[in-house]
Amino acid sequence: MKKIINPWRGMDGYNCFGCAPHNEAGVKMEFYEDGDEIVSVWRPESKFQGWINTLHGGVQSVLLDEICGWVVFRKLQTGGVTSKMETRFMKSINTEESFLILRACLQEQRRNLALIEACLYNSAGELCTKAVCTYFTFSPEKAREEMHFVSCDVEDGEYRLDNGNIIK
Repeated sequence: MKKIINPWRGMDGYNCFGCAPHNEAGVKMEFYEDGDEIVSVWRPESKFQGWINTLHGGVQSVLLDEICGWVVFRKLQTGGVTSKMETRFMKSINTEESFLILRACLQEQRRNLALIEACLYNSAGELCTKAVCTYFTFSPEKAREEMHFVSCDVEDGEYRLDNGNIIK
């Protein structure tokens, strides 16, 4: 796996709930490229619960939507917005899990629409939540103007996933 470089790191005003590393209220996701997939490891906290020790469904949706957006950034090298999201909650997620793994990949692209599938797994590897997002993708010019997007690259060096830990 290769670590994806966040193209907005250090940019004034950047405070994305999903991926900004300094947003105290956010979920602070990081992303890796693993072949056709984008991968993220996320550690739940009790502040994100709905019911007692249960990860809120809205937070699960944020995680899935965010990783789908990073498929657009990295694989399509542009920006975009979610136009539709279908989420299937199959197994509740305990906020005391040590880690969760998210995986997403491009399923289909038609003109400026991208269908992306994302899956959320608990630390035992069980599929808990699945989403299919339809993204409206921007032209490179609009991505640059609207999102300050130029490119989404990866760091040198390989990483591997070992029991919820990313190891270089």
